[in-house]
Amino acid sequence: MHIVHLLTRLLRAGSEENTLETCRWQIAQGHRVSLIHGAAPDPYWEDHLPRGLTRILLPEMVHQIHPVQDMRAVLRLRRIYRALQPDVIHTHQSKAGILGRLAARTVPEAVVAHGVHIIPFEGVPPAKRRLYLAAERLAARQTDVFIGVSEAVGRAYVRAGIARRGRVHCVRSGMDVARFRNPALPADWRNLLGVTRGNARPRVVLMMAAFERRKRHVPFLQSFARVADTLPEMKLLLAGAGPEEARIRAAVESLGLQDHVVFCGHRADPEALFALADLSVLTSAREGLPRVAVQSMAAGCPMIVQNLPGIDEIIDHGRNGLIADAGNMDDAVRQMLDLLQDDQRLKQLREGALATDVSAWSVDALGRRTTSLYGLPVSRSSFAAAGHEVELV
Repeated sequence: MHIVHLLTRLLRAGSEENTLETCRWQIAQGHRVSLIHGAAPDPYWEDHLPRGLTRILLPEMVHQIHPVQDMRAVLRLRRIYRALQPDVIHTHQSKAGILGRLAARTVPEAVVAHGVHIIPFEGVPPAKRRLYLAAERLAARQTDVFIGVSEAVGRAYVRAGIARRGRVHCVRSGMDVARFRNPALPADWRNLLGVTRGNARPRVVLMMAAFERRKRHVPFLQSFARVADTLPEMKLLLAGAGPEEARIRAAVESLGLQDHVVFCGHRADPEALFALADLSVLTSAREGLPRVAVQSMAAGCPMIVQNLPGIDEIIDHGRNGLIADAGNMDDAVRQMLDLLQDDQRLKQLREGALATDVSAWSVDALGRRTTSLYGLPVSRSSFAAAGHEVELV
């Protein structure tokens, strides 16, 4: 069958990684898979897309709400859908989820699925919440199945009156969890931390998160700066990239945290950063169920995370990590500092992380379960795609 996936943006973040792993699995099963995405993709993906994937750029689709551009994107999507005649349209992310499903009316025979990677109408101002809810309820009329990354995001869509319970399913994000088991230290760890040979490794905290405002790097740094002298040798690794990078770098400078903070960028060995870290931290305002939490558990790295819907589906407070007050950044920083100074408790949480069952987050489970929810055959089909970028009008 021909499966079309639609993303608002093609960045290096969790929803994109999850979508592309799904594409990779479906291609391996012999399905024809196309990916449509909006403007300004991350250059990284030029050489890292799944082999056999047909890629279609939709420059009319932009991240911000833009009525004129949004209407143009819907009209263009209708033309693309008519040309492709897909069996399945699977939308992801908020903007693509709305526009992609509204345009799907032009191919009424296609199964329409929407992937819920994050709850767009929670943790936002009231006016934006009302807008998102209205748009989601409208698009829900053109949706056959909702696929959430956690049980909590599915329940949120049911409670909001967007979807009926029987149309919402949980499929965990898929990743190579074995890669994160017993990882080795990065070969360049001394240079990364500024540690000369013969000196001990300092305490290390890892924040692996795209540089986006909702990840709240700057509020975390502001809170950390007030107590940074408590552990003068501690290093905070910021791994990721994104539109907020310049603002975050400026905050580090203005707060005088240059000796504490290390910018790692995107690395090919994320598992090694978990091996280097004593613990990981995440302070996002909104998430679905963050892939980094699963990776941290697989690597045996305890996590401190602010309370998020569904986070208790992977983090068990006091056993493999700590869940801090969502509205109090100082609480997260305080728990981080307390844990870094308590070797016995840190050891217990590390053991708890290693014992956490992460098998539900495998790539095979993601691909197989997602494809089965389309209600169409999941076995190897007769379609085969060469994999190329096309321009459809």
